[in-house]
Formats: sequence, C-alpha cells, structure tokens
Amino acid sequence: MTAADNRRIAQLASDRAVHRAFHWLHLHAKQLLDWQLEFLAIPAPPFQEDQRAQWFQQQFLKLNLTSPAIDSEGNATAEIRSADAAPDGPVILLSAHLDTVFPPGTDCTPRYEDPVIHGPGACDNGAGLTAMLALAAAIQHAELTPATTILLCANTGEEGPGDLRGMRHLFTDSPYAKRIRYAIALEGSGTATVVDRALGSRRLRVTTTGPGGHSWADAGRPNPILALASALISVANLPLSSTTGLPTRARSTLNIGTIAGGTSVNSIPESASAELDLRSTSAIGLDRMEFAILNELSRTLATENRDVATPLRLGLQVSRIGDRPAGSLAPTDPLARSLRAVDRHLSIPTEPHIGSTDANLPLSLGIPALAIGTGGTATGIHTLQESYDPTGRDLALRRILLLLLDACQLASS
Repeated sequence: MTAADNRRIAQLASDRAVHRAFHWLHLHAKQLLDWQLEFLAIPAPPFQEDQRAQWFQQQFLKLNLTSPAIDSEGNATAEIRSADAAPDGPVILLSAHLDTVFPPGTDCTPRYEDPVIHGPGACDNGAGLTAMLALAAAIQHAELTPATTILLCANTGEEGPGDLRGMRHLFTDSPYAKRIRYAIALEGSGTATVVDRALGSRRLRVTTTGPGGHSWADAGRPNPILALASALISVANLPLSSTTGLPTRARSTLNIGTIAGGTSVNSIPESASAELDLRSTSAIGLDRMEFAILNELSRTLATENRDVATPLRLGLQVSRIGDRPAGSLAPTDPLARSLRAVDRHLSIPTEPHIGSTDANLPLSLGIPALAIGTGGTATGIHTLQESYDPTGRDLALRRILLLLLDACQLASS
C-alpha cells in the first residue's frame, strides 16, 4: 500500500455518487432481506442451479442491467457498462456462487427470526448473492458509471462436485474469457475477511476390482475390500513432507473421505472404492503428492497380486473427480494494495485467509483475484442448522464497493 493508493481511495470515497450508493445500502436493509429470503427458497444443489439462475436473471432485468443472460454452463450474467465500453474491452468480474452443498430434496425454505435467517445456504452463499444484487442496485441508483465495465455473475459449480465449472467456463470458453482483468468473488459472511491464497485440492476415486465369489465356496480368492484397505493404510502412512518435497510452510493434507463396496456379507466383493481428498497451498505439492499416492497404490496392489493366478488378480483404477488449482495474490499486486487502502480508509483490520473458493481459478491463471466476506455473522455453515445474521453488513458492502470501483480505475489506466 502506497500513499498514492490511499489518496486514490480517499478521493473515490469523497465522490457524491459513491455517497449516494452508500446511502442506498444503508437504507435498504429490508430490500436485501426480502431478496435473500426469496431466492433461498429456491433449491440449488450441485448441477441443479438453473431455477435460481433464472431468478437472478429476472432481477438483473428489473435493475436495468445490460445484457442479462444465462450462459451454456448455467451462469447468470449481466453488465454495468463503463462510459466508453468497447465490445472487446476489459471487464472486472464480480461473482457469487449459486450452488449449495445440499442434495436434491432438501427442504431449503428459510425461516426468519429477526434479525437472523435460518436455513440451508443462508450464509453460504446467500450472503454473497445478496451482496451482489445490493451492489448492483446501489450503483444503478447512484447513477455511478464505472471506469471499466463490471461483469456480474451468479455462477454455478463452486461447491464440492461442481469443481468450479462455472468459473472454468467464464475463464476458458465464454466471450469474457480474455477480457477479465480482476476478479472479486463474494463469499459468505465477515467484514474484515479476505481469501487471497487459494488452497488447491485434488480429489481421486480409487477402485479395486476382482472376480468376486462365494465366501465359502470361493474362499481364498483375493478380496478387493481387503486389498483397498491395505492400500489406503499404506497411503495414509506416507510422510507428506517427503511426499511433496516442500518446506513445512507449504502445508499439505490428505483425507480418505468415503469407502464403499460389496453386495452382501457372504460374498467376496467384485469391487471396492474410496475417495481421497488431497490439499496443498502449492500446485507443485499437489502434483508430487498425487504421484506418490499413485506409486504407493500400485506397489501395494502388486504385492497383493504377487502369488495370485492371473485370472484371479485384482485390478486398480484411479480417476480424478475434482481438481482445484492453487495460487495466491501477491501482496504487491494493485488489487491487494487497493484492498489494504480501502480497509485503512474504513478502519477495518484486514484478515487474510487461505481457502478454496471461486478465486482459485483466476489466481491459477495469473489473473489477480480474491474472495471477500460480505458482512454479518454466521453459524452452522454446510449444515441444516445454518444461520446468518446480516446486522451491520452495510460496512462490508461499502468496503466491496470501494474495492470494486477502484479495480475499475486500475484496469482503465
């Protein structure tokens, strides 16, 4: 953060149009609440976010935003155009993910007990989605014209199996792919929080297969469940420090989250599978850890098959079921300096974190990005008892608005 950064933010915050936007955010807490309660009642499990996306497209239309649409990956998008916007000009991405972790059939009807919203997804990402609408409405009301076009996106696929599919589309196949200069993801609660280091993850499904058989008549045949269990114990005992070859400051973890297989207690199973979650703050660490795990799985299975006749030998398949790249926003990057200057102006103590968010994708591509809290407080994230208290969230929204508008200035200069 430099003196120039501080002067730029102070000048921006003194703009009368910006103050009109602040005023709108302060006075329209009821509107924000109404929006949040309405869309939370629309379920959005992974890969089934379409109805919620359509709701957001309608809100973009009502706010008179430019080019509201739903793209081929299900993202709801719209623009707030700069005064001299060119068809292929730069854009600043402001996004919030549509999906929740809850499966189809979950009752997502929110319950409001002033001032707290109860219900699945009330905060993650009900808070972020509401903030995106609030900022768009405030900018429109204040007749603010950003220096660079703002791309709003209610995106799909942030949670678990979604594997960042909405972001992948935006940054690879969409018309905006080469135009995004900065990306700001609105994520959950908190006024001072920011995720500026992307926690990478690699998810693997490991499957062992065999001929199966009767527990008595075919006793002695290799058992895929036992072989898989032995392999998993070997993998779990791998020393991560030597596996990744990384210094201890680059933290890496391994979790074995699920295991399944077999058809009955008196059958030798024909298959067994497990799902592994590998995480690291280093992209190289993920690659090295995956390589070491594959080697250990192959070694263990070779041992299991050593004295087994060829027709009865066990097979091994490993497939990736998730891949979130790692990355980080350099402290010297203009976006990072802008945030610190905004926080200094608003007397907010910046709280940087490591996390797995929609910001992972742009950061891995070298595009400056961060995920930022949208105010209020939450409990029970990712549970049916999730709740969100929006009290005081307008300070966080002012923070984001200043950061967003300054990012527009930086991209236009």
